[in-house]
Amino acid sequence: MDLSISHGQAQRLLKQRNLLAITATGLFALSVVLTLTAARRDREVVLQPVLAKPLTLSSSHVDKDYLELVTRDAALLTLNRSPSNLQYWMDSILEITDPRTHGRMKAELMKIFNEQSGSNVSQFFTIENLSVDPDALTSEVNGVLHTVVGSKEVTSEARTFRYVWSYSGVSLKLAGFGRITKDAAGKVIGRASANNSTDGGDE
Repeated sequence: MDLSISHGQAQRLLKQRNLLAITATGLFALSVVLTLTAARRDREVVLQPVLAKPLTLSSSHVDKDYLELVTRDAALLTLNRSPSNLQYWMDSILEITDPRTHGRMKAELMKIFNEQSGSNVSQFFTIENLSVDPDALTSEVNGVLHTVVGSKEVTSEARTFRYVWSYSGVSLKLAGFGRITKDAAGKVIGRASANNSTDGGDE
């Protein structure tokens, strides 16, 4: 009788163990499937800035409107500076810089920092036109660059700047920027780097 009871209990425990093993295997398989599905699926983030319409970010591509907004802010950040805000200016640019170009960017910005620190020369940029190419991850900004010495504006020149971006996941980072020169047909014929002009960083 005891043997029969023990055998019955053993059978129940065996069934419970098998059921638990099957359940665990099923959950593991489900988690693997969900992980692979999530990895292949494009990530999307919907932004609602103070604009007339919301923006949607996808890991598969850069939204044109989003690239325009980021370029506008980046242009205002990179092309407006004075001796009193050089440290903030440089730190802010490095925060949005692609880690892969961080060292080169910092070296170029440090040249400007050292040249302008202690001087009374400031510059500000007024944007007139902005164009972006989401496929090539580039932007161009046209406008007027104003140079001020003390409280007097000494130059006011039309300039075009190009911004190069990198995009990974839903993260847009600045890879480089610099002034470019175009001929009458719009073809690029030259560009200036940060260490020999006050126009911006190297592209």
